[in-house]
Formats: sequence, C-alpha cells, structure tokens
Amino acid sequence: MILLANCNICVNFAMNFLANPSFFVMHFTYRFPYILQFLFAFVLAFVVVPGSVSAQDLIARQAPVDRRVRAIDSVAISRVLNRRKVVDYESDELYTSWNTESVHCYADSQLPEKFRIDLRGFAMPTPSRVVTSNFGYRPAFGRNHKGIDVKVYIGDTIVSAFDGKVRVVKYDRGGYGKYIVVRHGNGLETIYGHLSKQLVKVGDVVRAGEPIGLGGNTGLSTGSHLHFETRLLGQAINPALLFDFANQDVTCDFYDYYNPNYNPLRRKAESAPALAQLSEGNDAGESVGQAETEQMEKPQETVSVSKKSQGQGKGKVYKVRKGDSLYSISQRTGVSVRDLCRRNNISKRAKLQLGQILKY
Repeated sequence: MILLANCNICVNFAMNFLANPSFFVMHFTYRFPYILQFLFAFVLAFVVVPGSVSAQDLIARQAPVDRRVRAIDSVAISRVLNRRKVVDYESDELYTSWNTESVHCYADSQLPEKFRIDLRGFAMPTPSRVVTSNFGYRPAFGRNHKGIDVKVYIGDTIVSAFDGKVRVVKYDRGGYGKYIVVRHGNGLETIYGHLSKQLVKVGDVVRAGEPIGLGGNTGLSTGSHLHFETRLLGQAINPALLFDFANQDVTCDFYDYYNPNYNPLRRKAESAPALAQLSEGNDAGESVGQAETEQMEKPQETVSVSKKSQGQGKGKVYKVRKGDSLYSISQRTGVSVRDLCRRNNISKRAKLQLGQILKY
C-alpha cells in the first residue's frame, strides 16, 4: 500500500512539473520532501523490487535443475552397474568362454549332472500364442528340430526372455537367417531366429522384455515365424518345458535340468560303498538304499513345479518317451486318458511323437 501511494505521488508530481516548469522552480524549496519521496519510490519500484523478484525466480528455477541432476546421476549409476554385470555374463561358474562368432561353441565344455534354472523375472519373447512347430524329430525334414516355431508376422516386436547380454548377432542364409543369441544370468542362452531386423549389437546388456529384433522370414524359412531355442552350455532344452506360450507364462519358477548323458547307474555304483558304511550296524540302511535307488530311477529330464501350481494339478508336463502310449502315460501320471486328451486337444487315437510334450 505504501509503495502504491508513493508511486501515485511521483506520477502526479511529474505531470505537474511537465505542465508548469516555472511553478516547480518557484516552489522547489517547498517541494523538496516530495523529491526525496520520488527518488525513494523510484529506487524501490524499479531497482529493489525487480531485484528481489529475479532472486525469487532464480531460486525457483533451482528445483528442476536439481531433479535433472539427480536423474542424470541415476542414469550414470545404472550404466556403471550394467558394466559391472557384463563380467558375470561373460564368465561364471558355468561358462568360461565368450564367443561372439558361433552359436555352437561348447563342444569341450562339461555339462553338470544337475543344474537348477531360475525362470523368475521372465518375459515372453512374443505375445503370440500359436506354436506352429514343436521341439523334436521332424520326419518331413529327416532331422531334429532344436527349438520351437512361434507364429509371428514380419515386423512384430521380439523381446529378450530374461536379463542378459547379447553374445552373437549374425546372418545365416542356410539356417537361422538373421538371428540373435543372448546369454542370461540363470545359465540359459536363448536364440531368436528368422528375424527381419536385429535391434541390438554384440555386447549390449538387455533387460527382460526389452525389444531386440523384429519378426521375419529370413534364412531357411517357409513363412514368417520366430524360431526360439533355449540352451544350457550348448545343450538344447525343449522350450515347451520352460515356456507356456498358450498361456503366456512359464511352466514353473525353477526348472531342474538333468544331464542326458549322465548314467545314474554309475553314480549308484560309486555311492554303494558309502551307502554300505551308512547301513552297517543299523536297520536304516535298507530304506536309505531304496530311497537312493528310487531317486536314480527318475527320468533324466524333469520339471520342478512352481509353488503356485503345487496341489492344484496345473502346470505339469510329461515328455513322451519311446514305447509310451496314452494309457501308459495315464498310469504314470494318474490322469485319465480322457483328461489327457482334453487338456492337450488330441483324440484317443492320436499318434504320439517322440519328445512330444503333454500337459496333465
């Protein structure tokens, strides 16, 4: 209020001065206090106040600057952490080499007898639910199919199944076409074939669900689709044991992989002396030996059912072996033939293929 009153006085004084300069000279002595008020109001209105406003504006502009600095710091920290994780992907307890030229480069590597694969933190490579070709032997081609084919169209986004690092980005005219190999921290390597475009390069660290390529029809392909493989130290694992494309989910939280070249009878023979010592002098040895024998007679490749499916009879799968029939599978799994057919959309007269995956 005081500032506005002083401004009005100054304006009136200036107008009177312009209208009658001689009057101003005559009454200069009487008007001197008003001149001081004019100068004070001028300094206050045009120097001090704008200066304080500018200072307030400057302080106000500091907040977004601080937020931007914090955001930049977060990005820098994330990059440092990603660089640190590169070492884990290239060399760990399972992998001792990092080959960026070849998919199959583990001929001299030793597979563990058993390895638990953590499937948590996954992302489905594609939202497509249609599997056009399964894992296993294909009579039409006279060879084994080391992955599964999922129907996608040219240009569809393909994403990484887990966090990992890109190991190979190449083109194979007589096979994969444009393909990508990603190594993951859970021990798996995933292969994405027949792409129309590769969106990553060798050495890139990717997150689960991050786009890495576009669907296509390159290489040895008769139609646009995604060829998807899951491998452990070069050993192909049926992706259907890990991923349920129809339901867009994984089959379990943890998958226990057993080395198919491992002979359980040899382990039984090696462990016999220890079991004999354990059973010597007590009656518990027989039950321990029986338990060990039963464990050795398990199939070499099994699935660990997730917690959410335990007790509900959901999420379990069975891999068809030589000599299996719907009846024998029914006896082993405890599920009726009718339910097996219904859950797998097959008829009772359907011919089972070696390596075929059945839900029960």
